[in-house]
Amino acid sequence: MANKYFGTDGVRGRANVFPMTIDFAMKLAQVIAPRLASAEPRIAIARDTRISGSMLEAAMTAGFNAMGVEVLQLGVIPTPALARLAPVLNVDMAVMISASHNPYFENGIKLMNGQGHKLSDAEVGALEQAMAEETVYDRDKIAGTANREEAINRYLQDLDALMPSPAALKGLKLVLDCANGAFSAIAPAVFKKYGAEVIVLADRPDGYNINKDCGSTHPEKMMQTVAAEKAALGIAVDGDGDRIIVCDEQGHKLDGDQIIGFLAQYLQSEGKIKGNAVVSTIYSNRGLEKYLRSLGLDYYRTKVGERYVVEKMKEVGCNLGGEESGHMVAADYAATGDGVVVGLLVCLGLLKSGRKMSEIFPIFQPLPAVLSRLRFEHADKVQTAMQDAAFLAMIDEAKATLGDRGFIVLRKSGTEPMVQVLVQGDDEAEVRFLSERLSAKAKSFDI
Repeated sequence: MANKYFGTDGVRGRANVFPMTIDFAMKLAQVIAPRLASAEPRIAIARDTRISGSMLEAAMTAGFNAMGVEVLQLGVIPTPALARLAPVLNVDMAVMISASHNPYFENGIKLMNGQGHKLSDAEVGALEQAMAEETVYDRDKIAGTANREEAINRYLQDLDALMPSPAALKGLKLVLDCANGAFSAIAPAVFKKYGAEVIVLADRPDGYNINKDCGSTHPEKMMQTVAAEKAALGIAVDGDGDRIIVCDEQGHKLDGDQIIGFLAQYLQSEGKIKGNAVVSTIYSNRGLEKYLRSLGLDYYRTKVGERYVVEKMKEVGCNLGGEESGHMVAADYAATGDGVVVGLLVCLGLLKSGRKMSEIFPIFQPLPAVLSRLRFEHADKVQTAMQDAAFLAMIDEAKATLGDRGFIVLRKSGTEPMVQVLVQGDDEAEVRFLSERLSAKAKSFDI
């Protein structure tokens, strides 16, 4: 059964419109509180730079305090920093208020356990059910808050373990787009600390300009600046810092699959790949799988969503995984996607190679793939299409046609009235034909 509130990465929506209201945020905190294991529970809460963040933070803080849960308010910090700090601060749960790469008028609530990992499907399902229950208060269990903005210093110190020397990036010139988000005050200082020459973009958040014409979803200015300034590469993160987009010295964008492949060979060359495996999602190109297996690495696919990638990584004991969209997890250094950690690793790999980015990439040749994102005008028709027997039979027929030469993914968006149809195979003409046929059939329901 589909969740009512939670998608692949928490609750998300337009601020001040249900469920992104103060009432919902307070209720969610009250629902979480009794499920915390400690006798004197406490949580850490952080937010990105969007204007509604402090409002939702206050609501959740009040909800937790009313249920006897102490709240550590960390202020504006990136999602990966919060994930890293959770076990250090000895909290039962960490809450990140952010809508990631979405515009300022949206917001979201991401939940992590005390180890900085996203909640499981079972844990999310329990919260979903509990939201319908009446809140029971204990008047003797009222807690307060503490401000711990200095905690970010621990995250910054931990990055030293990643870097081989204090001047590891000396001689490297890069462009860094901070998306006017949570990394704006942190990321430039990090790359400069290790010796890089940094041209900084979008590092002046005002509550409204987060992700606006900048960051990982709008990297065009970053790409143009790299070429104009003759930088070695460009790095763009998103509003909460868990996603990264990279471009080469010519300003050509590199997708997440290419970066995963690059990191795999770099970590392997350094003797730092664990579990002899890499994890990505069903959306990753088959060319990545072929390349990783050529390195002697095992390869696993998961459902879309960083938390599924991380779960599989833990299961197989590997330390590298990610998504084509730019969420990449280097588990030795971060419990979640971390744009700064991945950016540092890319820089180290580039310097070790002694080559230009354009001489390295593409690190593998992508195999034919077509992803169609079909937006429906009538939201109720999405489910009709997903359950139609004739449509499902057409998909099965297409899968049989491809056999072991490719695969098809049909996915309903968790946040929008949209159906996504992904077709991958060896023959481009065949892939395009099947994609167009399936897409046309899906859209035929939207009437």
